[in-house]
This record gives sequence, structure tokens and C-alpha cells, in this order.
Amino acid sequence: MKQLSYIRVGTSYYKIVAMPTIAGNFNEVLIPWNIETLRQDHGKGFVGSIKKYEGFTCIPSHLDFKQVHHGFYNTYAPLSYLPQIGKVDCSLQFIKHIFGNQFELGLDYLQLLYAKPIQMLPILCLVSKERVTGKTTFLKWLKAIFENNLTYLTNDNFSSQFNADWANKLLICIDEVLFNKEELTERIKYLSTTDFNKLEAKGKDKREVEFFGKFILCSNNEDNFIKIDSEETRFWVLKVPTLQKEETHFLEHLKMEIPAFLNYLKQRELATAHKTRMWFTPEQIRTNALENLMQNNRNRVEKELASMILDAMETFDLEEVDVCPLDALQVLNRTRVRTDLTQLRQILKNDWKLKNQDNSRTYQKMVMWQNGLAPIPGKGRYYTIEKSFLLENFEDLENDETMQK
Repeated sequence: MKQLSYIRVGTSYYKIVAMPTIAGNFNEVLIPWNIETLRQDHGKGFVGSIKKYEGFTCIPSHLDFKQVHHGFYNTYAPLSYLPQIGKVDCSLQFIKHIFGNQFELGLDYLQLLYAKPIQMLPILCLVSKERVTGKTTFLKWLKAIFENNLTYLTNDNFSSQFNADWANKLLICIDEVLFNKEELTERIKYLSTTDFNKLEAKGKDKREVEFFGKFILCSNNEDNFIKIDSEETRFWVLKVPTLQKEETHFLEHLKMEIPAFLNYLKQRELATAHKTRMWFTPEQIRTNALENLMQNNRNRVEKELASMILDAMETFDLEEVDVCPLDALQVLNRTRVRTDLTQLRQILKNDWKLKNQDNSRTYQKMVMWQNGLAPIPGKGRYYTIEKSFLLENFEDLENDETMQK
């Protein structure tokens, strides 16, 4: 037994200990150990009997876990629960509550986590303005299932350059998420589809590791907890309703069913086929909550520009307006919204997918006067903006127009 309590990895010694948790369980952890302490505790001859490994590796598996791969010690944590036949009524009821009419997709998501842990999956986002929805309970339930292979992060943790505590985890969960910087969104998008990541710990050099982590984000902000564009396909956003009846010991019931639920996942046939790199197609995971997020993520400049152009169309009874970026800049500079030509070109060309004229041509450009916008003759490589486009892509403007009528 003593030989199994200690290992040598490379030239360093570690003690394998079972660390107790508040829940009454034990997590197996490796603690660096001093060779001189080993000799004092167990004698000089004991050191030579300690099992030796070439180094560390992290290879996730739940159905066929192996502690050693070609002489390397596997740091992925084996699951404590083993599949057993039993009832899963409580578990299926909870999944139905979280995923709603995408119940089968939700089961596929959990089954893929369990049976195919290296499969890329979409970034799951659970949102709701309401309280007592079960979002946090869902994370706690997954923590009970996947144990040390799931970790919690805060917004600050994720934005930190040091990632050694989560770079080798299966699930990375961020509660009360609010990514108000585009670089954080780009980072999570990149990590959700990459096979490799740079692991960085304090005081140590960066090293490249295989990455198989999946992200779950929870937020009470349904409208703009993260910045994404209308073409984004990596986010699966679910609005979670309030629990009809709050049960104090509901999580305990879920935990009791874990062995039976794992058996259910092991025996179940997937309802979807592997069609994209993230398994599910964009159409399968597109939801009203995602549409709402995209709509509200349009920045203030874009909304203000659309609103002013639509006002001009209503005033002069136009179905389309010709606009150059400089025209738009001059109009917006008369408001409190601050922008520049680069951003306006980005909006017109990339966000609105418009194409300007090949050559400079005459057109009626909109100019801001004291009493509003008015057309005057101009010349330039203008973009043509149709009224139907604005009403289709800016739902709040359409509502405003309906109220005015």
C-alpha cells in the first residue's frame, strides 16, 4: 500500500492523498513530496521501490479510463460513480426543465460529455433574469458527476494570463458571466474550437498542451452578457424558466441518481448525427435567446445610425437612402454618439453586408440641419440602405415605427 501512496514523475516525488470535501467525498490529489522526508518516514530502501513515470499526460476517458499511458501518469481524474441500473426520473425532469423543447439535444450534449469527452461542443449559455431557475443547481450537478474534471471560474480568472488551474479540465463553468471586452469573447471562441492551448503557471515557462475543455456560461443578463455578432455559430443560448416549485433537497435527489443516469447515458442512442466540428448544426442550436442576444449586441453607433436613417425615410417617404461613411460620420457627430470613419465602414461593409458603388456617382446625401435630416445633391461611392433591411434587422426600430402610426 505504501508503494501506491507515492510516485516519482520525472525527477520529482509526489504523494497521492485523498483530500476530504465538505460534501463528505474525497478527491485524489498529488502533493509534491521531499525525498529526504521519504527516507525519514520509510527508510532509505523505500525510495527505490516507488513507481516511476516519464512525465505527466492528460487523456480524458470515462468508459475506459487508464491511469498510465506509455509510461506517463494520467492526471485526468477518474469518476467515482460507476454506471448502475436504476431510476432516472428526477434527472430527466431536470434536463427537460433546463433544455425545454431541445430536451433530446440536451441529452446528446451530456451523453457526448460522458462517452466522447474529446468531442468539441458548442459554448452552452444558460441565461435568465428570473431567480430560482436551477442554473446554479445544473452546474453543481455536473460538478458531482464529473468531479475534479470540472472547475469554476470568475470573469477575472478567465481574463488572467495564468490558466494552469483549468487548462486540462473537461468543463470550465463561469457563473454570473459578463464579458464586456471583445478580446474575452474572441478568446472563448478560439478555445472552444482549438485542439491546443498554451498552459501558463506563475513562475514557469509556457508550454503547449492538448485542449479539450468545454465552456458553460451562466448569467442573469439575457441581453448583453457577451459580445457576439449575427454570424456566430458557436454559442448555444438557453433561457431557463423559473422552477415551478422549489425543492430544498432537489440536488441531493439528483446526486442519488448519478450511477443510474450514467448507465442511462451509456445505453442510450444519440438522437443527432455528427455533422459539424461542434457536433450540432447551427440550425439545431439556434434559439430565441440567441436571437435576442444578437439583437441587443448591436452597438450604440449602429443602432443610432439605423434610427436616424429610418427617421429620414419616414420624413421624406423613402424606401431607400444612399449614404457615404463621411455622411454618416457628420450626422452622428451632431449627436452624443462618438465614432470614426473606420468603424462606420466596418458597420456598412462587414456588419450590414452592403456594397458601395464602384465609381463616384451623384446621389442625394443626407445632411443634419437644426431641425433634422434633409437631402442635398452630393457625389461619392455611396452605399444604398433599404428600409426593409432596417426594419428586418432592428426589431426595436420596427416597434417604434408601429407605435408612431
